[in-house]
Amino acid sequence: MTSRRGRPRQFDRDDALRTAVMLFWERGYEATSINDLSAAMGIGVPSLYAAFGSKRELFDEVVAEYTRRYRAFMETAIAEEPTLTAGVRRLLNEAAAACTRPGRPRGCLVVSAATNTTSPEVEQGLRKLRTDGVDALEALIRRAVADGELPAGTDARGLSHYVSATLQGIAQQARDGADRPTLETIAALAMHAWPTPSVAVATH
Repeated sequence: MTSRRGRPRQFDRDDALRTAVMLFWERGYEATSINDLSAAMGIGVPSLYAAFGSKRELFDEVVAEYTRRYRAFMETAIAEEPTLTAGVRRLLNEAAAACTRPGRPRGCLVVSAATNTTSPEVEQGLRKLRTDGVDALEALIRRAVADGELPAGTDARGLSHYVSATLQGIAQQARDGADRPTLETIAALAMHAWPTPSVAVATH
């Protein structure tokens, strides 16, 4: 009697992707192997490749899922506040909360995964996410200047990089063990450098 090959093991693709997000978030790109992913996601390596393609292709999906699920607060914080100043203040405080939320890896996948990879494509993709954020914030700062919320002398480019550097610092401090109150203190101190109508950031 000819033996029949068993049916492929079924799995929930969305659940598997969410598991991959957590693993890459915790370990970074380089330190996460296909075997690690297979074990954590509960699927065989052939099924993993069939469902997601290569490790790099899976990571691209992970970054998109992470951005949608865990970084959406960044745009929401600014969009929902009546002024850009209030939006940036909320953004920094919500970053402090997001980077230390119980039950999740600490920090930010977009920041931490970029620091331990030897893949130029991965590094460039993550860098683009960060630089796109800087560009978007710069445009909002320029609009706030035009609307009179921020002083005419505000260095929009420098200020957008400053906020980005603060966000990355919060993420790294969280990875190093800083608690939420400590990160909220960093956020509050950072806002002291935010320009007011009477104090401009010098242009270069």
